[in-house]
Amino acid sequence: MNAIETKQLTKFYGCHRAIEAVDLEVAEGDFFGFIGPNGAGKSTTIRTLLGFLRPTSGEARIFGKAVGGNQPDILSDIGYLPSESGYYDKMKVSELLKLSAELRRKDCRQEGKLLCERLDLDPTRKIRELSLGNRKKLGIICALQHKPRLYILDEPTSGLDPLIQKEFYSILQERNRDGATVFLSSHVLSEIGRYCKTAAVISKGSILACDRVEKLGHRDVKRVILRGVEKLPQIPHGRDLHLEGDTLRFLYSGDGKSLLSHLSQINFEDLTITDPDLEEIFLHYYAKEAEA
Repeated sequence: MNAIETKQLTKFYGCHRAIEAVDLEVAEGDFFGFIGPNGAGKSTTIRTLLGFLRPTSGEARIFGKAVGGNQPDILSDIGYLPSESGYYDKMKVSELLKLSAELRRKDCRQEGKLLCERLDLDPTRKIRELSLGNRKKLGIICALQHKPRLYILDEPTSGLDPLIQKEFYSILQERNRDGATVFLSSHVLSEIGRYCKTAAVISKGSILACDRVEKLGHRDVKRVILRGVEKLPQIPHGRDLHLEGDTLRFLYSGDGKSLLSHLSQINFEDLTITDPDLEEIFLHYYAKEAEA
């Protein structure tokens, strides 16, 4: 079963397109990355999945249930962390965690205490006294303490220091190994590459690519490094050509035989062809979209 499935999911605000024809399948038990810059449509997709927004057209399902008609049942299986959260400032951390658990009709005291310890959050403090990072921790604990089947996390690590980020991902990996599905929206590409199994790239409301993370770099782009080059050559299907000293670096999106044909016309001493890293792949897809 898919934890998340959308078909032609579209949301317009008047004449403004937020997302259009978004097709996604997130298998149960996946650790899924949703990549895109600010304004790409990540948050709109998430809010539509949660039923907070009504789609203009298309459909979405969570664990096979249609979004919109089964919201209480659907939301009980989800731990959601928005990119920005507002709280009752006069409450203590412990009081808000208790309220969050009661809204779900669950006793989360033991798990909430454990998460506070692991993320170094003092449950006795007033929320108005918390820093941005500690407020983010509070949101994370509210999303995790009831141990749902699906985590939908929108830019979860913004404001967290590196040590807490590492502990946070350790918790997510533990939950994922126990069978939970993680849907992680982020523009921090290193996080996606390090922790996610599958990823989708979204731009201007449309999906550009979706595949296993390790396969995204094998689709149609390679990193090429030439050493001993005297001048900047013309290479069809090459992009981001950069000559530093006698070393030429570029991304190549044509077929292999054509690349070898082009290279045979260049004087060089050494050649390296590798898969690009995730950031280069990301920029490659956006460059292709701009050309289109």
